Amino acid sequence: MTSETAREACLRSFLDLLARQPLRRIDLAAVAAASGVALSEMRASYGGVDDLLAAFFRSTDRQVLAEGGPDAEDLTGEGPKERLFEVLMRRLDALEPHRAAVGALVKGAKRDPLLALMLMRLSARSQRWMLAAAGIDCAGLAGEVRAKGLAVLFARLLRVWLADDDPGLARTMAALDQELVQAGKILDMLDDLAFIALPWRPRRRNAGRPDAAPEAGAPDAGGERAEAAGL
Repeated sequence: MTSETAREACLRSFLDLLARQPLRRIDLAAVAAASGVALSEMRASYGGVDDLLAAFFRSTDRQVLAEGGPDAEDLTGEGPKERLFEVLMRRLDALEPHRAAVGALVKGAKRDPLLALMLMRLSARSQRWMLAAAGIDCAGLAGEVRAKGLAVLFARLLRVWLADDDPGLARTMAALDQELVQAGKILDMLDDLAFIALPWRPRRRNAGRPDAAPEAGAPDAGGERAEAAGL
């Protein structure tokens, strides 16, 4: 078994176990036994259960990013809100085979503050990549704020998704659209406050970037302000 195959086998076994029991009850030896990988070989790839969880996030990131960035066929010509909508729906598609494991994590986070903090940290790191995939600026402090905000948004969306038994995910898509519009409004308000406090700081919508959103009130192709997705 190659090292890559062993890593994948361990991650699959970890997710299978996570679907059936809380994260903090998963034993490393059980993961190794279920995957058919020796503990010594598993240790070469993972430092513990937390590493396996982080690997799950990275694996999901790679699956979404493999479908392309902002120049992907399904994103070309779309505004930032629409691009981010498509990227986040891709992420849910990637998570679909692991819905039970995701549900266990969401349930566990409600009772375990440390787990909740760890999940939020991992999610913020992943959402920075999702912003990049959508062609939205994720650099510096502004990018960090957007990524953390998007992590909170996605955590709320997951609760809707887990309860959505419609194959078309109509409730999930409606919730995501509403969340993105609301998030854009909040960021606009924060941007205006920063401009008042630091008048030399350019407003986000007038920053002169090639991908800058239209000025306030200007409709995009869908009739909504483009910066509504300003995450």
